[in-house]
Amino acid sequence: MDLGIAGKSALVCAASKGLGKGCALALAKEGANVTLVARTPATLEQAAEEIRKATGVRVNIVAVDLTTPQGRAAALAACPNPDILVNNNGGPPAGDFREWDREVWIKALDANMLTPIELIKATVDGMIARKFGRIVNITSAAVKAPIPILGLSNGARTGLTGFIAGLARQTIMHNVTINNILPGLFQTETMMGRIDAMARQSGKPVEQVAQDRIKTIPAGRFGDPQEFGQLCAYICSAQASFITGQNFLIDGGAYPGTL
Repeated sequence: MDLGIAGKSALVCAASKGLGKGCALALAKEGANVTLVARTPATLEQAAEEIRKATGVRVNIVAVDLTTPQGRAAALAACPNPDILVNNNGGPPAGDFREWDREVWIKALDANMLTPIELIKATVDGMIARKFGRIVNITSAAVKAPIPILGLSNGARTGLTGFIAGLARQTIMHNVTINNILPGLFQTETMMGRIDAMARQSGKPVEQVAQDRIKTIPAGRFGDPQEFGQLCAYICSAQASFITGQNFLIDGGAYPGTL
């Protein structure tokens, strides 16, 4: 199926690896020109070269910290009129809320709530004027089923979700949709790093810890970042113009509820 986004421009955050890279690759395979944003130049360039070779589309990179005004300005200078915006950022650390002071909370909110809102504010009116826009926020399955030790993420990402629920209903009449994707456990460097840490803390082999996590997933495996990216590409498609304000849970069936 032709998703109708060939030639569109996409700004993809935290795109040098993992889920962000999966989204950038899927969009590029549909013919969108992509601008990858992350903090580390070397991994960004490696990701960009892989996507160029796989798709032949134009791929730009911007190595900045998007939580700063200067970083956001540089990203938007490289992709000033994006048709597609994929908001993504690494999650804040786990822990006990008793250990978190105001500075820790503000850092989490900056990365996982306020930065996406600032990027939306900077781009949504241009999308409205052009009568096409797709904004996708990568949040977490913890928005649907909060994880006690991830209180910073639960709070910041749920705050973003609530904000989007109101805004998304105001933009769809202009063919600008805003949706969220809630990932479960995916085979990413970040997740494997967490499994390594869990193994060290428990004294168990890494393979056993990984298998214990897989047992919680009815699909019997971790997710593949490329299938995550393919969902993102569909949500960004011309065909998805009647979908807005939704939270797409992609977790291999781990969440047991009906709603």
